[in-house]
Amino acid sequence: MKHPEEYRGKEVIVLGLAKSGLQVAKVLHAAGAAVTVNDQKPREECPEAAELEAAGIKVICGGHPDNLVHPGVELLVKNPGIPYRAAPIVKAGELGIPVVTEVEVAQHLCRAPMIGITGSNGKTTTTTWVGKLLAAAGMKPIVAGNIGTPLCEAAQAAQEDHWMVVELSSFQLKGTEDFHPRVACLLNITETHLDYHGDLDDYIASKSKLFANQTPDDTAVLNWDDPVCRSLVPYIQSTILPFSMQEQLQTGVYVMPPYLPELEDKQERRIVYTDEQGITHDILPVHQIGLPGRFNVENALAAAAIAIAAGVPVSMLAGPLTDFKGVEHRLEFVKEHHGVAYYNNSKATNAKATSMALTSFEQPIVLIAGGLDRGSDYLELVPFFKGGVKAAVLLGETKEKLAHAAEQAGLKDIVLVNNGEDAAAVLASAVKQAAELAEPGDVVLLSPACASWDMFNSFETRGRIFKEAVHNL
Repeated sequence: MKHPEEYRGKEVIVLGLAKSGLQVAKVLHAAGAAVTVNDQKPREECPEAAELEAAGIKVICGGHPDNLVHPGVELLVKNPGIPYRAAPIVKAGELGIPVVTEVEVAQHLCRAPMIGITGSNGKTTTTTWVGKLLAAAGMKPIVAGNIGTPLCEAAQAAQEDHWMVVELSSFQLKGTEDFHPRVACLLNITETHLDYHGDLDDYIASKSKLFANQTPDDTAVLNWDDPVCRSLVPYIQSTILPFSMQEQLQTGVYVMPPYLPELEDKQERRIVYTDEQGITHDILPVHQIGLPGRFNVENALAAAAIAIAAGVPVSMLAGPLTDFKGVEHRLEFVKEHHGVAYYNNSKATNAKATSMALTSFEQPIVLIAGGLDRGSDYLELVPFFKGGVKAAVLLGETKEKLAHAAEQAGLKDIVLVNNGEDAAAVLASAVKQAAELAEPGDVVLLSPACASWDMFNSFETRGRIFKEAVHNL
């Protein structure tokens, strides 16, 4: 797309309200575009509409009119979650009208260099951690995007001496054309969101757009242990800075000694960085990282590599890597009750995220899981159920599938919670039944392995209701 100011006097459609749609509409309206905002939800479910109309922006709620998209439209900016099969987007494609997401608009507004972070798992933790690392080095980060402040709002506030640290989903990246982050990081790729993308190839292609406009002066931070990440190397034009838990790198951020089966008995592992001159710099011992779980070691490696690429001195990394204690809904400690520790991992919306959480505890786990059915069979969880799960309390659309996986793992205590109209009551019942199964020294872990939309409007809502239920025990 062109700079927003080049749409002055031209017709632009913003499809979907919520925070990002609200900010995009304001930006384009301020630039002089003739903006129409459309949302299929009824007017009473679009609280943002009144604010936009008061500013002189046309808003249509309650469906997509047949004449919404026509040859006179210059640009369509879509909410990332709206699928490309939606009628207005299909019609825009037929007419050759550019279809982008908020990320593309923000790219043209932002004066600060951008750090873009994506991946199937670990995005929010890594993005937040990078913000802490840059802040400790006095580099004025603004953390935005898929978490926190809408990207357009943050981009307008950013000055040249800021760093924009942006969490990006595949939904957002699919709708980009010119997006050009100074530092781009791909954490990992897991088979997920296929109901949106159609197949894994489209999902990977969407994630890969993060690197599409980078030059040799930019940096691509890649997970060297992920075969999909490594397969992208021939297509990336920027300087590659890898991170690894399993390999000693010639250049990059890695763990020494590596996490390899034959080295599992090694007690002292350290995170180190080998620079382009071949000099190895010690960062900190792995056991000092502020978050539990091996996957958070991987997140720490990624965050350190990103910070180094942005110019943070290696000597300033250890403090924030130690002090950071996590993000809400990501292995968040809730409380201890009768000797049982309760953890909220509602952000685990796929099986890979849950499997990673299950490896984070040495204590026996009573797992609460289940949610939206996207077609997975969850059998990949079987070895993790065998590892440390003593009981499973299952709910939502996927409870029978998860129960089958738990049975395959040999679990005896499997509870299926009855569905009900009140989702909060269903989850509260699950918490009570998990508490009855747990003994002092155990962990009760909400890690659903599924999206929340069969019962809750977001994983955040699910996590907060879980925490409330724990506090009400």
